Amino acid sequence: MEPGIENESIIRLSVFAGVFALMAVLEMSMPRKERTEPVPRRWFTNIGIVVVDTLTLRLLFPILAVGMAGIATAKGWGFFAFVDLPFWVEVAVSALLLDMAIYGQHVASHKVPMLWLVHRMHHADRDIDVTTGARFHPVEIVLSMLYKFAVIILLGAPALAVFIFEVLLNGSAMFNHANWRIPLWLDKIVRTVFVTPDMHRVHHSIHQRETDSNYGFNLSVWDRMFGTYIDQPQDGHDAMTIGLQPYQDSKPSNILWCLLLPFKGK
Repeated sequence: MEPGIENESIIRLSVFAGVFALMAVLEMSMPRKERTEPVPRRWFTNIGIVVVDTLTLRLLFPILAVGMAGIATAKGWGFFAFVDLPFWVEVAVSALLLDMAIYGQHVASHKVPMLWLVHRMHHADRDIDVTTGARFHPVEIVLSMLYKFAVIILLGAPALAVFIFEVLLNGSAMFNHANWRIPLWLDKIVRTVFVTPDMHRVHHSIHQRETDSNYGFNLSVWDRMFGTYIDQPQDGHDAMTIGLQPYQDSKPSNILWCLLLPFKGK
């Protein structure tokens, strides 16, 4: 076990619970946008999907991303097995490249039709808040885990790097989906490095051009580097419509409808 991850499960659960609680409080005290759907119904659905996702991963995979990194390192797989770099350099570079890889995965989930059929459940949510950050179809969660396995093996990423990346990914997803009003001056500063709620909200716009932008989950540099950055929604944050055009009703707040959506075709 590498240093820093002896208590992986406890640390991850603590960070998840802490960020979730903080974002939920900020949403209640300083909401950015008026909600469309009743909170209890949406939260039951979105949190229920998280439970289904967790059970699916536990049933299908004997190990997850950090465990795969440990195996890859032990067996001498991947790029870092063939270069002599200080351990902390490997950790930092691996975490950075994993973040870029997730950006690429997100772009593919919009551009590849079969992947979009699964990913659109995330976008069908008619409101965007802290629970949307964990609202992903179990099929997408499984495909994402397989993709991360492949990237980890190719890199030979240290387990500590994968652990740090996973914690940041989960925390940033809740942060940048949160429905809270960050002061504009602070948002402008933070988004020079990290994806903010106002930046990511553009990605959940009903307008296709905006949905196909701002793909980053943690670092904002990838959208700027690859030309997918849009600063503000054309309708403004208060007036913009969240979700997908065909599903502007109460169906996206029904858990059974959500789980069946990928199999309904276009």
